[in-house]
Amino acid sequence: MARLILLNKPFDMLSQFTDDEGRPTLANCVDVPGFYPAGRLDRDSEGLLLLTDDGRLQQKISDPQHKMGKVYWAQVEGIASDEALIRLAEGVLLNDGMTRPANARRLAEPALWPRTPPIRERRNIPTSWLEITLFEGRNRQVRRMTAAVGLPTLRLVRAAVGPWALGALQPGDWTMVEV
Repeated sequence: MARLILLNKPFDMLSQFTDDEGRPTLANCVDVPGFYPAGRLDRDSEGLLLLTDDGRLQQKISDPQHKMGKVYWAQVEGIASDEALIRLAEGVLLNDGMTRPANARRLAEPALWPRTPPIRERRNIPTSWLEITLFEGRNRQVRRMTAAVGLPTLRLVRAAVGPWALGALQPGDWTMVEV
């Protein structure tokens, strides 16, 4: 039976175990040998990162052919119009081609831990939250998609990958499950 670690990756941590520049890595949180990330999460993104000790499970989670949805909560600058949500859902043209259709909806502000450092707030520009579910995993895709529809991402949290959700895990905390 494969084992899976569900980690709440903190902001400013690399999704790898080593770094020549001394930046925070997964080794700061997870000290279980034989586990490797199934996918990645950018340094400036937070939330659910899956690690496994099983290569087939790692492939199933990471490969877009399996269409395993990844749910993101994005705090964006501005208020999302219906048109922006439709564009996100239908796919957005990025410099590396059209994105696959995604699920996109407005989201009430989720109850999250404070981010350190906090996001920049502009007095005259409101922010709002979106929930976006992707079925592919391009580099910085959510950030590029929201920017393409005029809603720059200020904070990005991955809430779920397939059937696994962040739940009540706090930054740096993890739990292990058998699958």
